[in-house]
Amino acid sequence: MNISDIRIRLVKKDDSKLKAVASMTIDECFVVHDIKVVQGTESLFVSMPSRKTPDGEFKDIVHPINTPTRDKISAAILKAYEEAEKENI
Repeated sequence: MNISDIRIRLVKKDDSKLKAVASMTIDECFVVHDIKVVQGTESLFVSMPSRKTPDGEFKDIVHPINTPTRDKISAAILKAYEEAEKENI
């Protein structure tokens, strides 16, 4: 899997844990939108697109099926987020 593009849209709300929304293109032929960069209690993390179920739970719509792939996606998106933050200063 080759992550060919990541686009970051920064969220400008000081009181929000949501810091950015990303779109990721894989192999120049498949796009995943609405990937979130969220401030957790200790660090930033990446949240995959999800949908709220009728019972109030959130279920991922798309997600990696193994840890190495999740780590690769998270690292790439967090790096792109950090670069976008630096450009925005």
